[in-house]
Amino acid sequence: MSDQTLENLAVLIDQNARSRPTHPALICGDETLDYAAFARAVRVFADALARDGVRKGDLVGVGLKDRPAHLVALFAVMRLGAVIVPVDYRWSGAETAALMDHYRIAFLLAEADSPEVAGPRRITIDAVWARAAQKLPGTTKPVCAPDLPMILSLSSGTTGRPTGPLLTHAQMMARTENQLVTLTFSQQDRYLLASPLYFGGGRAFALTHLMIGATLILHPPPYTPQELVHSIATHRATSTFLVPTLIRRLLDLPDAALAGLTDLRLLISSGAPLHPPERAAIAARLCKGFFEYFASTEGGGISIMVPEERARHPDSVGRAGFRIELEVVDAGHNPVPPDTAGAVRYRGPGVASGFFRDAEKSREVFRDGWFYPGDIGRLDAEGYLTLLGRSKSVIIRGGANIYPLEVERVLDLHPAVSEAAVFGIEDREMGEEIAAAVVAATAVTQDALRAFCKTRLAPYKIPRHIRFFDALPRNSGGKVLLRTLKATFSGEGPA
Repeated sequence: MSDQTLENLAVLIDQNARSRPTHPALICGDETLDYAAFARAVRVFADALARDGVRKGDLVGVGLKDRPAHLVALFAVMRLGAVIVPVDYRWSGAETAALMDHYRIAFLLAEADSPEVAGPRRITIDAVWARAAQKLPGTTKPVCAPDLPMILSLSSGTTGRPTGPLLTHAQMMARTENQLVTLTFSQQDRYLLASPLYFGGGRAFALTHLMIGATLILHPPPYTPQELVHSIATHRATSTFLVPTLIRRLLDLPDAALAGLTDLRLLISSGAPLHPPERAAIAARLCKGFFEYFASTEGGGISIMVPEERARHPDSVGRAGFRIELEVVDAGHNPVPPDTAGAVRYRGPGVASGFFRDAEKSREVFRDGWFYPGDIGRLDAEGYLTLLGRSKSVIIRGGANIYPLEVERVLDLHPAVSEAAVFGIEDREMGEEIAAAVVAATAVTQDALRAFCKTRLAPYKIPRHIRFFDALPRNSGGKVLLRTLKATFSGEGPA
């Protein structure tokens, strides 16, 4: 691999166009672009952006829908040496404006029906713009430079303005290498993108498959579980990534409705924890090649649990990924003995060194080259990581530390429970009490759940407050909105 490729990953699209020009690069419904056509689309898009004033180093908001032009735009921005800033096209004008203003974004690529936003120069990517771009020669050369910034990798936080690090092309290549080694992606894959391109996991996997010369199939939400299965079967997809919320919806289907998944070589889950019974059901009913990927916006892949190791380590999220150093440390930042709870930290060539234009927050989670994702966990002597919860989510009840995931895993074992979220709420006597939000598949009482927990947990870990919900509130990345749930328990006595 040449140094030029590491300096600008858009070069890989040109290489694929030369080495496999007729291989399908992108499929969306009835439309297929091979690598020759996709590379040309990127070049003329880059020409058009350059005509419109985009230059090396400019921050460019990409607020397009989940369509082929979105992916072409990402590589075109990269080609010019400008910086991608993901923008969710579903945001209101006020939400977009707040991001544009905070990061001083120079350009916004928008849909024709996107709300007007003051500040950045708007470039509307519509049919008129596209026809004009097609008349350009497509001769803009990739901008190459050491440590060239590529993307402002925004978090999918549940509240407030998104934050994130500014990652270089070289750092993103390190993340791609991690995916190739740990997740076994290959040029022969037909990867089905089932998540929004704004979402970090979906976007990263989509870019990787196009960079390595595989085939990417666009199937963005909204869709029913049945429609997803049909698309996987129709397009002969070999791999996909699904957040746990979608996987649970698939598990609710009868076996006969899941037949279209049988040809999947690889099913990846990330973004939220799964529990042992769910993992076993996924491997048995959905895909034998089920990989669980523990990752973060700031550092990419952290650990990987592969099928062959799951039976011996049912609670673990696996071992450190390629070129990742993973540790669990105490309050003094010293590694703790095996099987001891502590703060998770890790470092590697794809891990950021700080948040963009947010030094104060950077100091909270970046220290001496290590990133602290905010998780509490324990490592065993073989290097397997088990997560116990978020550091800010640890429940301190009467001075005892209680890890929500431990309680959630027990609740999920109950046959009537589809899903549970556990968290602490204020209590005058104990400081905090344990609350559980439960989605039940069949009728069950609070007392029955407490009795079930009593057989598997110490008395002080049993939820005092239990409420039933039709579904748990989530953000676009599939993470449970704990603040929303806590508000429903506010001022509540024992239930």
